[in-house]
Amino acid sequence: MAGEPFWRRKTLEQMTAQEWESLCDGCGLCCLVRFEEEDTGEVVPTRVHCKLFDAQACVCTDYANRQQYVPDCVKLTPGNIETLAWMPLSCAYRRLHEGRDLADWHPLISGDPESVHRAGVSVRGQTLNEDALAEPEDALDFAAPDLIAERGR
Repeated sequence: MAGEPFWRRKTLEQMTAQEWESLCDGCGLCCLVRFEEEDTGEVVPTRVHCKLFDAQACVCTDYANRQQYVPDCVKLTPGNIETLAWMPLSCAYRRLHEGRDLADWHPLISGDPESVHRAGVSVRGQTLNEDALAEPEDALDFAAPDLIAERGR
């Protein structure tokens, strides 16, 4: 259908690299430190962010080289999105994978990169840098399972 945005016309696998990257709403939720519960396999996010994350701008400070400096940084791809159940319900990649449309606050819909922050979806101003912790395990003191729930409806 002419005039339909690319995310409604294409599958995640059909998108160009530029289209794929533009789906990121800049919420920062995927940049949070997470722990997996050994007994249940449940992934628990925390309010602690990666050392490369700029908590005010909600961007990675070295996106192109992030996996070199943070080896466990997950690179989202069409091939692994279905295995990442810890992704927040509000995530554009997850929403599209599940057959849902982008949320009204998504920058591709609103035309405004600040809309994700105004909608209360981003982690701007709500997190602590992992470098501020004495031990990595201290991040568990900031567990925030609510962060993967649907946000900014």
